[in-house]
Amino acid sequence: MEKYSSYLADFLQHLKVVKQASEHTLRNYKLDLVAFFHFLEKQGGGTIEKRVVRIYLSDLSASGSKKRSILRRLSSLRSFCAFLVKQKLIDQNPMEEIESPKLEKTLPPSISYEQIENLFQQPNPANYLGFRDRCMMEVLYSSGLRVSELVGLNRDDLDFGNYKMRLRGKGRKERIVPITQNAADWIRRYLEHPERHLDIGDHRAEMDCKAVFLNKWGKRLTVRSVDRLFDQYLKASGIVDKITPHTIRHTIATHWLEKGMDLKTIQVLLGHSSLATTTIYTHVSNRLKKEVYDDAHPFAKKDEKGDAISRILS
Repeated sequence: MEKYSSYLADFLQHLKVVKQASEHTLRNYKLDLVAFFHFLEKQGGGTIEKRVVRIYLSDLSASGSKKRSILRRLSSLRSFCAFLVKQKLIDQNPMEEIESPKLEKTLPPSISYEQIENLFQQPNPANYLGFRDRCMMEVLYSSGLRVSELVGLNRDDLDFGNYKMRLRGKGRKERIVPITQNAADWIRRYLEHPERHLDIGDHRAEMDCKAVFLNKWGKRLTVRSVDRLFDQYLKASGIVDKITPHTIRHTIATHWLEKGMDLKTIQVLLGHSSLATTTIYTHVSNRLKKEVYDDAHPFAKKDEKGDAISRILS
């Protein structure tokens, strides 16, 4: 098992340097692969083989692991083995004929305009930290950011003159997205807030001059902190659905679609690598389905002479 531990260290270094994976991603890979190594050791050690991998998957399923968890562990192992082959540390990839378990497709949750408005009313903009939280909501809804992209925003990513901003998405891929004038005004006012550079009450002065969104200690906000903040506001809003900050991303994508934006544009704005990922939003809005039906069905339209059925019967 010692050789695999050495290979794992090389693999994680490769992910960090070449793939520019986040610390969160690296931690998950390590946990997944160490768990497999422990299983392999219980099986008598040896090399990674198809037979052992199949037994491992069966064992995970029998122990009650969720399909999504099994898929993640399988994906980690698949990437690791591909790395071993590329580095010529093994001759053949044992994962080539291993099929992934089917995962039931679930629609991304979204909330209504009214719920968005209700949620946005929860932070108190008269308070510096409340102003920051309202600003974050406005930016998330304006451009459909991932939370990691939101907390990763720097001052020099913002182009107020052209209402655009630069984002660093998955795999550190950069893209330029538009931002509404309203959201841009919130950011500008937050950056110029008189308390940003002062130690007052429950917050400290800015310590990170690059970051846009700061925590109460004056340092860059983390994804986990944003999740905790939203939990508080969601409870206060009375929204009972299971939603997260990521739900706002799904919501604006659904609203864009309902307003007539084409899928290709939405794909670019959200930073999806595949259009197939974006097409799931066509299943989210019942209102959109009704509009598409009415537009496509020859008997669904009305004119000055009356409804469709009346025209056919007249």
